[in-house]
Amino acid sequence: MIRNPIDIASRVSSNLSALIEDRVNKSELEQDITLATIHDFVAGLLSDAFTETEERHHFDSNESLLDELNALIEEFGESALAIDFVQENASEPLSRVIDAVVNDRDQENPPTLEAVKDAMISGLLASLVGAGVLDEDEDDVLLAEIDALIDRHGPDALAEEFIRYE
Repeated sequence: MIRNPIDIASRVSSNLSALIEDRVNKSELEQDITLATIHDFVAGLLSDAFTETEERHHFDSNESLLDELNALIEEFGESALAIDFVQENASEPLSRVIDAVVNDRDQENPPTLEAVKDAMISGLLASLVGAGVLDEDEDDVLLAEIDALIDRHGPDALAEEFIRYE
């Protein structure tokens, strides 16, 4: 399979991105998950009557997942790897943590995901909670989130590439 050279994940809704990531993570197949595979899965979840009615009337104002998948398949082809369409961003609370590390004047080099994790473990989370940047309940899940990013992208990935603000 040829990987797409552009950041196509930025053109995918967060709902579709989450669905694709979930399907890829739960897949036990030896073969790659493609856009066609995801389309078949989504279409299989909907009843034929609902699918036909939605195609005719488009009940919600947002583009449906099937419409979005159809547009992606038309542009990139059925055999495009679905994983390429998963958004790779930190949550907004983790983005605030990364931003604090990036803006730290003591950093000589751009911080990596591992450097952000080290700062989190060394008291940055408590400091940000105390400053009101994070809520008390947000700091608990952030270590698991940074670990997941490290597992997926490696400890040396530049942290600022994952910043996202909504």
